[in-house]
Amino acid sequence: MSMMGELKFFLGLQIKQVVDMIYILRRNMSRNYLMSHILATLQVLFDKRNTTKNELSLLKKFNCEDCKTMSIPMHPTSILSVDESDKKVDQTSYKYMIGSILYLTTSMLDIMFGVCLCARFQVYPRESYLTIVKHIFRYLKGTTNLGLYYKRYEQYMLKGCNDAHFVGDRIERKSTSGGCHFIGPNLVS
Repeated sequence: MSMMGELKFFLGLQIKQVVDMIYILRRNMSRNYLMSHILATLQVLFDKRNTTKNELSLLKKFNCEDCKTMSIPMHPTSILSVDESDKKVDQTSYKYMIGSILYLTTSMLDIMFGVCLCARFQVYPRESYLTIVKHIFRYLKGTTNLGLYYKRYEQYMLKGCNDAHFVGDRIERKSTSGGCHFIGPNLVS
């Protein structure tokens, strides 16, 4: 094993380490998304030419480049159910869309629930499911400039929060659970 220098890119993420913090970005951040005191630091740290193109290529591939943006990945009241009267969509293209955004869930936990929920319906895809998948793509378009930053702290205490919705799946009567974990004040999973 050899040391190849400071880590700058990893799995489509741009990483910048400074003395007391780490920035993890999917793309370069813009003025609209940052507080002014962080913006001055980031403009010095990041080169404007370094952008990950994975999300942009997905948006182009599925004709979502010019679509409106969304601020949330999935509407909270969206309920997917087996509706035989709903119009069927092409199963191959639906699976292709789901598979394309499943890769992004490794670095974007905010879309994990919506993508996995839509993935349950790959065998019999309907128009209503496709609408939610397109909503996720619109969310991706609106969040390409967001990233994470981890501040270094003296005390690292692991904290976890979990929630469950028992029998939340109205079709198969399964429960849905989720959680988040922090090291100090930094969200890690």
